[in-house]
Amino acid sequence: MTKGGHDPDGSTLLTSGEVANLLATAVAHGGGSLVAWQLDHVDSHPYRSTTATYTATIDWPFGRREELLGVSTRAGGRTDGDEQAVIFADGNREVAVWLYPRDPELPGLIRAAFAETVAAVLTEHQVVGAPVVPSQVSLEVIGYRPRRRAVLRASVAGPHGNQDLFIKVLRRQHLGPTLQRHELLCAAGVPAPEVAVATHDHLLVLRELPGRPLAEAIFDPVAPCTAEALVEVLDAMPASVAGLSRRPPWTDSVEQYAAMVAAALPALEPRLTWLVGQIRSGLAGIAQGDEPTHGDFHEGQLFVAEGRISGILDIDTIGPGRRADDLACLLAHLSTVQRMNPHQAERVSDLIRTWVPVFDLRVDPVELRLRAAAVAISLATGPYRGQEPAWEHETSMIIDAAERLVHSAG
Repeated sequence: MTKGGHDPDGSTLLTSGEVANLLATAVAHGGGSLVAWQLDHVDSHPYRSTTATYTATIDWPFGRREELLGVSTRAGGRTDGDEQAVIFADGNREVAVWLYPRDPELPGLIRAAFAETVAAVLTEHQVVGAPVVPSQVSLEVIGYRPRRRAVLRASVAGPHGNQDLFIKVLRRQHLGPTLQRHELLCAAGVPAPEVAVATHDHLLVLRELPGRPLAEAIFDPVAPCTAEALVEVLDAMPASVAGLSRRPPWTDSVEQYAAMVAAALPALEPRLTWLVGQIRSGLAGIAQGDEPTHGDFHEGQLFVAEGRISGILDIDTIGPGRRADDLACLLAHLSTVQRMNPHQAERVSDLIRTWVPVFDLRVDPVELRLRAAAVAISLATGPYRGQEPAWEHETSMIIDAAERLVHSAG
């Protein structure tokens, strides 16, 4: 096993075949036998920490099952969260291991992951107006960032059809601030999801938004909404949002994201160094800003209906900032959509050509493009983290998009 001195953040260990012995030892400690495994997701912070998940086939005394194993390593020693996992030591390295859904930072995931316990939560809080039994509940994992957050869709079958609810699994310290943000926006008429339940183990049960995801509608033959509608939903956020805690914009961490990409694909390092230099010099001297902002504004967070914005998701990040940050985030996401067919690519290009001139009237055009390039660099960490089959190619394509954005800034 690689020692911490040569691999301080554990990224080499957790992304190579060397991890097999660790996984086998952890499974044996739990009473099972590891049959097969595959890297599923990796979240690396160079020289600081690495968290990875693995899909694994395990023989237990009660039979063979497919499981998800989580492993964290860090350079600075174990954290309080690590103490909730099983700690394995090897030389000067400590490794925290857990079996999904027993995520050490997301205690509520244990209840959110099973129909029986979800049905009990919905019944206890009278979420659907009638008792719910497990057979009525179908669960789907929408997203899982190990040790950070998870979102599951709970489809509840009833006499009048299915009702979809979304269960947001949060860290303990994030529940209160996130609930406050939902209540603030809903009271102001901004179409954030209604909170049906907030539980003691840090779950938010959210009601479904009306309309369709903008992430699907961007491929429609007609524009799903106007650029003005996108700007207006941001400008509709109440002034009190600017008084919330500040979430640093993606641009503030561009060096960190560039380092993560370069660690995964060293050949990109010269291009990333140039990009970071252009972004930093071009944005030098610009103030933080105190406008109400979303903080992670893109097509995956929006719903549309009849040409209007009918819903806005993931409002955990709202706070003070610059409108250019929000519009740049959307531009970066649209500029880096992967695996499109030619028709879809044409539709997205048309939207960019139509929407960006309107954004340019609201914010500084150079700032918009440079901030979008920084967001694109952050997105370039995604294919590797998600272990996409062609992650090297997709990462390079995203960096290509970042370069185009910088060049378009003039």
